[in-house]
Amino acid sequence: MSRPKKPRFVSGYPTLAAFVPQGVPVAGEVFLSVEGLEAIRLSDFEHLDQESAANLMQVSRQTYGRILATARSIVGEALVTGKALRRRKPLCQDLTEVVPWGPAP
Repeated sequence: MSRPKKPRFVSGYPTLAAFVPQGVPVAGEVFLSVEGLEAIRLSDFEHLDQESAANLMQVSRQTYGRILATARSIVGEALVTGKALRRRKPLCQDLTEVVPWGPAP
């Protein structure tokens, strides 16, 4: 039996559902998790170091590094192969695993 997954804290749920290449036929699709998108936002958009970003998501630095590496791999695959990049819809169990930490609406 595997260990239960710890909650990942994110700033909020993304409003966009997908990025699709224009001008070329779509060669398929890949799915990016909400936590993966948050890791890319923190590291590549906000320019935080992995330790600071891991603290915000309340995971270990090693776990954050794995999340970020997986997310970058998915984004790279979409860009290089012309696939649509879609946000993975959380399953019912995922709703308890990804917790917004931003201001309440």
